[in-house]
Amino acid sequence: MSLYDIKSRIADAEAKYSKPLNSTSLIAVSKLQPNERVLKVLDAGHREFGENYVQEAASKWPTWRENYSQLKLHMLGPLQTNKARQAMELFDCIHSLDRPKLAKTIARLAQELGKCPKLFIQVNTGAEVQKAGILLKDLETFILDCRSKDLNIVGLMAIPPVDEEVSLHFALLRKLADDNGIAGLSMGMSNDFEKAISFGATHVRVGSAIFGSRPK
Repeated sequence: MSLYDIKSRIADAEAKYSKPLNSTSLIAVSKLQPNERVLKVLDAGHREFGENYVQEAASKWPTWRENYSQLKLHMLGPLQTNKARQAMELFDCIHSLDRPKLAKTIARLAQELGKCPKLFIQVNTGAEVQKAGILLKDLETFILDCRSKDLNIVGLMAIPPVDEEVSLHFALLRKLADDNGIAGLSMGMSNDFEKAISFGATHVRVGSAIFGSRPK
C-alpha cells in the first residue's frame, strides 16, 4: 500500500466521521526500516516520522534534517531517563511519557536546554503488566504533577491490548483526554487507524502499511 493510499483513507475517514480535513497527523513509523524506503517517502513529500529508538534516530535524522525542510520527528518507544537529553534534542514530540521519574528528568532538562518537545502521556488502558504507561487510577495525579512542572502536555497516547476490541480503548482515551482538558490523541496504527479517527485521533501511527514489513 502506498503513502498516497494511506493519506486518501485518512481523508475519507475524516469526511465520514465529520472531522475537519487534514485534522489528523499521519506519523510514518520508520523504525528499523531500510534507509531507501524512508528516503522514498521523504522524496514523496511526507514530513512526519516516528522512531522507537533514540540511537537509531540519531544515526540518520540529523543528516536528513539538513536535506529536507519542515521535518517533524516523534519519539514513540519507551524512553530511558539516561537517553532523555538526547531525545529532547532530536525529537519534536515525545509520545511515551510514562512515569514520574521521566517527567522529573524532562522538566530538569527543559530548564537546562531552554526548550522542551511536545509531550504525550502514555496511558496503559488495558492495565497490562508487560506494557509501559500510566495506570488509570494514577492518571489524574500524574497530569497535575506534570503541569506543576510546566511540562508541555499536549495529548494522551495508548496502545490497546492485541486481544481486545480497540474501540473500547479509543473511547476510553478520548474520555480521559476530555475530562482533563487535553486535546491530543495519539492512537491507531496500520490495522485500525480509521477506527481511531472515528474516536477523534489527532495523530495516527502507521508503519508497515506505508513501508512494508520490516526486514528481520
